[in-house]
Amino acid sequence: MGSAHAATPQAAVCTSDSPELAEQLTEDINSALEDSANTTSVSLHDRTTNTTCTVDADRNYDSASTVKVAVLSTLLWDAQKDGRALTAKEKELATEMITKSDNDATTALWKQLGPDKINGFLQAAGMTNTTLDPDLAWGLTQVNANEQEKLLHLVTHANPVLSDDSRAYILKLTGAVIPSQRWGTPAGAPEEAETHVKNGWLERDSNGWRVHSLGAFTGAGHDYTISVLSQDNKTMDDGIDSIETIARAVHKDLNSPAFHTLR
Repeated sequence: MGSAHAATPQAAVCTSDSPELAEQLTEDINSALEDSANTTSVSLHDRTTNTTCTVDADRNYDSASTVKVAVLSTLLWDAQKDGRALTAKEKELATEMITKSDNDATTALWKQLGPDKINGFLQAAGMTNTTLDPDLAWGLTQVNANEQEKLLHLVTHANPVLSDDSRAYILKLTGAVIPSQRWGTPAGAPEEAETHVKNGWLERDSNGWRVHSLGAFTGAGHDYTISVLSQDNKTMDDGIDSIETIARAVHKDLNSPAFHTLR
C-alpha cells in the first residue's frame, strides 16, 4: 500500500507545443507515481516538441553518485580555462568515475579540484541551489531535479560554459557506463537512441535509500533529458523499479507517432 505522505504532493506539471502530449505525460507520470511509497522528484525536457515536465523538482536530495557528472564537468571547465587537455591520469580517473562509478577516483578528482573550483563551475552553470556538504563529502552534495536538468542541458547543447569537446567527452563516458549500471532512466528508451546515463544510490539511517538516475537521449531524431531523484525507498531495487516505471511512461509518450507533427 502506498504511503500517503509521500504520494500526496507528487503531481506532474507538463507543458508542450503539443497540448495532447502534455496531457498524456501528466496522466502517465502521475499514474506511475501512484503506487510508489517513496518520495520522488522528476524534471524532463524534450527539445523536439518543446516539452517540459516537473514533479516536486526543487526538492533537495543527497546527490550520491549523480554528482560525478558535475565533478567531470568541473574538471573539463577548469582545464578549458587553462587552455589545456586532460592528463592521462585525469582521463583514467574520469573514466573510472563515470563508467564504473568508482568512488576512489571521484575522491581523487574532488580533492584535486577543491570546493572553490567546484562552486565556480556550479555558479557558471546557473546551478545556484546545488550546495556542497559542509564537511565536503561529495555524495552528500545537495541537488534537485531541476538543476540536474540544467546540467544535462549544458552537456547536450552548445553553450558558453562547456566547450563542444568537453561536452563530447562527457557524452562519450556517460554513453559507456558498464551494463550493470545502465538501469533507471534508460528503461524503455528507443533502441536507435544514443543513451547516456549516470545513476546514484546511497542508503542512510534517515529516509532509507536514495536512488537517482540522470539520462540524456540523443541521435536519430531524439533530443531529450530526464532526471529522476528519489528517497524513502526501502531497498535499492524499489527505487530502481519506481524510476523505471516513470521512465517507460516518458519514453513511450515522447516517442509516440501521435504526438509528432510530420516535418
